[in-house]
Amino acid sequence: MEFALTAPAFFLFIFGIIEFGLLFWTQLGLQHGAEMAARCATVNSTLCPSGSAITNYAAQQAFGLTLPAGTFTYSALTCGNQVSASYAFEFPQILNLSPVTLTAQACFPS
Repeated sequence: MEFALTAPAFFLFIFGIIEFGLLFWTQLGLQHGAEMAARCATVNSTLCPSGSAITNYAAQQAFGLTLPAGTFTYSALTCGNQVSASYAFEFPQILNLSPVTLTAQACFPS
């Protein structure tokens, strides 16, 4: 009887920990991809010669995430080579929450 009363709260708590862990993992992957691509644009011009090559490299460096290259954008600014990312993280339909937009940005000096 006690388990039947506490189980829903317990499973909701465990499920929430897992979902927020995935959210933070995605944020970390976006940031890592942006940082590595900005560095590649400055340091390795043979591997990252153009904007599309840089965004493809960023998508590959995103810690095990399968993100499209369109998630990342490249621009050459006064700070150097800047790579930005924007991704809509969607929670499972069971929770009925709106997506959270995750962003990342890195600029490596030229």
